[in-house]
Amino acid sequence: MSRAGLEPAGEWFRWVAAAVSCGPWPAFYAVPVETLTFLFTDIEGSTALLRRVGQGGYAQVLAGHHSIIRSGLAAHGGREVDTQGDAFFAVFSSPAACVAAVTEMQQALEARAWPAGEHVRVRMGVHTGEASKTATGLVGLDVHRAARVAALGHGGQVLLSQTSAALVRDALPPGAALTDLGVHRLKDLAGPEQIFQLAAAGLQAEFPPLRTVPGGAAAAARTLPRDLASFTGRQHELAELVDAAAGSGGVVGIHAIGGMAGVGKTAFAVHAAHRLAGRFPAGQIFLPLHGHTPGQRPVDPGDALASLLLTAGVPAAQIPPGVEARMALWRDRLAGRQLLLVLDDAASSEQVRPLLPGTGGSLVLVTSRRHLSALDDARTISLDTLPPGEAAGLLVQLAARPGLGPADPAVAEITRLCGYLPLAIGMVARQLHHHPAWSAAGRAAELAAAVDRLELMATENLSVAAAFDLSYEDLAPDQQRLFRRLGLHPGADVDAYAAAALDGTGLPAARRRLEALYDQYLLTEPARSRYRLHDLIREHARALAERLDPDSDRDQAAARLLDYYQHTAALTAEARLARQSRTRPAPAALTSPSSAVPDLPDQTRALSWARAERANLLACLDQATRTGQHARVVALTAAMAALLRYDGPWTDAITRHTTAVQAARHLGDRLGEANALNDLGVVRRLTGDYPGAARDLEEALGIYRDLGDRLGQANALNDLGVVRYLTGDDYPGAAEVQEEALGIYRDLGDRLGQANALNDLGLTRRQTGDYPGAADAQEEEALGICRDLGDRLGEADALTELGAVQQATGDYRGAADAVEAALGIYRDRGERLGEANALNELGGVRRLTGDYPGAAGALEEALGIYRDLGNRGGEVEALNEVGTLHRVRGDADRARVCHRQALDLARQIDSSWDEAHALAGLARCALAAGRTADAAAGLRQAQEIFQRIGAAETIGVAAELEALTDARPAAQGS
Repeated sequence: MSRAGLEPAGEWFRWVAAAVSCGPWPAFYAVPVETLTFLFTDIEGSTALLRRVGQGGYAQVLAGHHSIIRSGLAAHGGREVDTQGDAFFAVFSSPAACVAAVTEMQQALEARAWPAGEHVRVRMGVHTGEASKTATGLVGLDVHRAARVAALGHGGQVLLSQTSAALVRDALPPGAALTDLGVHRLKDLAGPEQIFQLAAAGLQAEFPPLRTVPGGAAAAARTLPRDLASFTGRQHELAELVDAAAGSGGVVGIHAIGGMAGVGKTAFAVHAAHRLAGRFPAGQIFLPLHGHTPGQRPVDPGDALASLLLTAGVPAAQIPPGVEARMALWRDRLAGRQLLLVLDDAASSEQVRPLLPGTGGSLVLVTSRRHLSALDDARTISLDTLPPGEAAGLLVQLAARPGLGPADPAVAEITRLCGYLPLAIGMVARQLHHHPAWSAAGRAAELAAAVDRLELMATENLSVAAAFDLSYEDLAPDQQRLFRRLGLHPGADVDAYAAAALDGTGLPAARRRLEALYDQYLLTEPARSRYRLHDLIREHARALAERLDPDSDRDQAAARLLDYYQHTAALTAEARLARQSRTRPAPAALTSPSSAVPDLPDQTRALSWARAERANLLACLDQATRTGQHARVVALTAAMAALLRYDGPWTDAITRHTTAVQAARHLGDRLGEANALNDLGVVRRLTGDYPGAARDLEEALGIYRDLGDRLGQANALNDLGVVRYLTGDDYPGAAEVQEEALGIYRDLGDRLGQANALNDLGLTRRQTGDYPGAADAQEEEALGICRDLGDRLGEADALTELGAVQQATGDYRGAADAVEAALGIYRDRGERLGEANALNELGGVRRLTGDYPGAAGALEEALGIYRDLGNRGGEVEALNEVGTLHRVRGDADRARVCHRQALDLARQIDSSWDEAHALAGLARCALAAGRTADAAAGLRQAQEIFQRIGAAETIGVAAELEALTDARPAAQGS
């Protein structure tokens, strides 16, 4: 029914007249669509044929024609959308099925005997693209394009668009082939199209030239999609781009805009292009390269150049064959012109490089899901997820719900659960917009409770998961496997060693695959060689693993990962960081992992590794606890004991060690139980829970004795001595168990244990006034052993206590040198408790030498660290020191406040020595205020405590009290 000339059958365009032209927007701005292969057919010259055969004959023609077309559709899964006269509109889910169908249709049409010996010629056009289902049918720009492709042809000819040709090139029917007919402009459509002709046995091969649209050489200089009113944020990146464009000078400005799927790269590029359009009078061209378009292969550079040349006004007949010739012509056309070119969704640098202008003055914006690291002179703008405030603004704007504002708690929760990803936020926002009965709070609760959040982030046939799948499908099989296994990692980030363990592969291969995932923006690299999955991508990877990998594969990968962390933490990091040697169990779980482990030869690197992996180690421990892997819980907790002791938080450490005690008891692992109790007692002591610490350590000691484990006994005895020293009630008892521990360490030849026991014994001796004995233990023995062993933290501990002895004996210069040396080591290692102890001692030395400002600074810093760590024993010491400093500086009121706080805290933690110091401090404040009776009473209380516990301060306080009593007037008020 079509007329000779350029227009296709009018019926085609009545069917598709509702289709609207829209830009290639990211999914979170698009109307839901479906990818299909469209087929348009009609009989050429049908009006003339009707005149020749008459109505009866023409009715037979139509019946035969319809039968052949419908048989072909039925045989290959086609679906008839509509039929008008002799014209058909049908769709296929597969382009290969469509080509097979049209081949059989044309062969059947050619072989059929028609009335009056006529030849019935049917032209056919095939295009693959997207369309939306509406109440009136399929709507979309690609429907128009398919109809226009058919309109170019002649009767008996089958034409394919470049998209369909690319998809079926390797799946043609036997004996079929495609002939490239060149690039042609389609009526009313901005983008040109490369057209291919299907050739097959039994089909006509020669046809007149295609019915090209007249005026095809007219240039379309402004083809940007519309800017979005809902565009939100990105002001920093926009300013960076605008400034760079202004300063590009005489060179081509190239900006590679990268980011993960759904982050809004295209929206950003189009928004920026509209902002910059006025600077580029030669035009602004938008060219989709389809690096990640469902159902389409990436655009070939030669085809892209042909499109650009047509857009620039070059007639189709003048476009040369070959990439090199087209590139030369493109650059010639742009010479001396200022053009803004947006290349959207690039697959690679190789795809982009031929499209770049050759002379300065133009600006090129390239969006891609890959790091285009091979694109010379390109500036990279990597888009991250939105900041929380901008994410909230986007949700509110797209949801358009009355009363919903950015400050609404539900908005914050939804955007958090969407990972601040624009694609996910847009989908949830549109769900809220189209479901007025839904509440934001309700949707937030549903997202939070969902086993798979991604299932809820979808609108009709669009989803966040589908967007992620396009990046996943770009990966090689080994890269896909690692991606899935990364979803099994319970922690936040991963390095190459952990990846190798998960994947069961070597370290070099793991590094290559991680870099490939990073290259595809599936991973970020927040720190050198440490990679992280976005929360939603992690969920997608885990879902893929659960769907594609057998349970046994997933279990083995998780076991390898836990083996790696457990082995490295226990046998490398903990061995370098531990303050004491230990008898260790050797269950099967502690066997060496099959994967590589890092070399951690000293404390510095071991501590650095442990801190970098802290979150992962805790996540693995949580997983082992959750899944009832009791042996792993015991071993992993023991492996983390040193890190938990160094960095805390100690309240969390107490919970972890308590769980390990319970797990060991469940297994009947007496040695594991004793070790966990010993670790628990140490952490309780650090928090100031001295009774609890003593209870745990005594229980551990009993088990060690039952087992005959002398090393364990020595450790428990020494730690128990420290608790007794800190409570101040039993210095002789403290010294007794510390000396017993020292003897066992010497018998066993454990030099690290000897150094610890000597250092702690020195503390006890100092408290009782045995300064020579303390100095001998710390300087001559403990310090020397630590230096021989290369134990820098032990060396710092010995220096700190040596400085305290020197301060007590009046050697202030020596004390300052020793404590400052210790402080440097602690800070170098990031050991905050040791740093606070050294600062506290340094504050005292500076006070005694008259450096009050220096003392105040050191003590304020020490007090802050103690409070951050929750170390109440250190806090009470620092409060008493700060109070003393205030008093000697003449501020008795502030001094009194500090000593009162110290007194309350000392009584809470049951520390007699600290209680006595606080009472003495308050008494001295009273004396400064002229209340001698109060002063005498306070000093007397302090003296009684010091004397009871055998502290060195007894003599000094007694002397103060005697002097006060002698000087006290007969009649003195309080």
